[in-house]
Amino acid sequence: MSPRDLFGAALRGLGANKLRSLLTVLGVSIGVGAVIVLVAVGNGSGKAVQDQLEAMGTNLLTVSTTGGGGGFQRGQAGPSAQQYSLTVADAEALSDDRLAPDVAAVAPVMTSTGTATNGDTSYTVNQVIGTTPEYMPATNTPVANGRAFTEQDVDTSARVVLLGQTAATELFGRPTSAVGQTIKLGAVDFAVLGVLASKDTTGFTDPNAMAIVPISTLRATQAGYGALSQIVIQAADKDKVDTAQAEVTQLLTARHQVPATQTSPFRITNSAQILQTSQDTAATFTALLATVAAISLIVGGIGVTNIMLVTVTERTREIGIRKALGARRRAILGQFLIEATLLSLIGGAVGVIAALIVSRFQLAGVQPVLVPSSIALAFGVSAAVGLFFGSMPAHRAAGLRPIDALRHE
Repeated sequence: MSPRDLFGAALRGLGANKLRSLLTVLGVSIGVGAVIVLVAVGNGSGKAVQDQLEAMGTNLLTVSTTGGGGGFQRGQAGPSAQQYSLTVADAEALSDDRLAPDVAAVAPVMTSTGTATNGDTSYTVNQVIGTTPEYMPATNTPVANGRAFTEQDVDTSARVVLLGQTAATELFGRPTSAVGQTIKLGAVDFAVLGVLASKDTTGFTDPNAMAIVPISTLRATQAGYGALSQIVIQAADKDKVDTAQAEVTQLLTARHQVPATQTSPFRITNSAQILQTSQDTAATFTALLATVAAISLIVGGIGVTNIMLVTVTERTREIGIRKALGARRRAILGQFLIEATLLSLIGGAVGVIAALIVSRFQLAGVQPVLVPSSIALAFGVSAAVGLFFGSMPAHRAAGLRPIDALRHE
């Protein structure tokens, strides 16, 4: 038989059992669609984290302490807690071009929480940040409406505040309505100077539910004069982050007289390193998801085998008649291989279309990002599944002896 005749015979064979063929196609399509969608979800999750880190800047360093300082936690006492606590003087020293030439900007940070009220409306601000004007450009936190506070506001402990989008919306209904208004943060009145630009939410904490005030104001009204929570540092260039980190470590070690034999009490987070780690983690996560999804492809392949074995059994007499009339082994083999491959290819096409539709929607809060190579790979694997899992039934059909096949009931 010619290839065209074999193809036509295969189509007729599939059409003779439409429901069975449909179920086989469905099994393969689920496997192919799962591979594409899960890889897209893993890729989308990694991209979301990467975008957030890149939005903050890849030349950002964050200094905190492991030796008792940082934050407004109670119960930290003793010489080490005081000796290694970060101070505003540390931030000023890091701003010195002679001591840290590769540091472009420094912002001391204190954090607290509080309840903001506007008349009868109240909202719990999950993070009240006290800092200096350098914090906004260093962390890529622009003001969308209004303006940021100035060094003069810090020097005079001005009671002014910048609200995140969520906080402004909860208090005023619309973020644009907040500028120029007055709110109470705790028991203190604050004038709203501006509303921060919206940030993407990744994780359990809403980055838009914050308020930023001058650090001197936070100290005077809420946090007291304790240690800094952290110091945010912007390197002069993304290629000088490691050099800036070394300068910061050396300067803080000298200022706090950390013994050479002691582990550094300061934790310096490098955003470039975090980005690389997140990319590696995302790649591992995506590979894991793809592996899990590939199992469903194998299950679909087993389904192809079962269906084709049933088909061979039902058509045993037909095979015997064809062989008695002179049909060659390769013709029988080719027909059943084509049937199995067609089932897998159709299932693969359906799976790809379904994955393209599903990937347009957010899944578990993640916007899937399709990877073209995963589509081609999943479709190719579906064809290979048909050939591999269809080969056993095809060889069984081709190996039947005409006399035995004709005797089959």
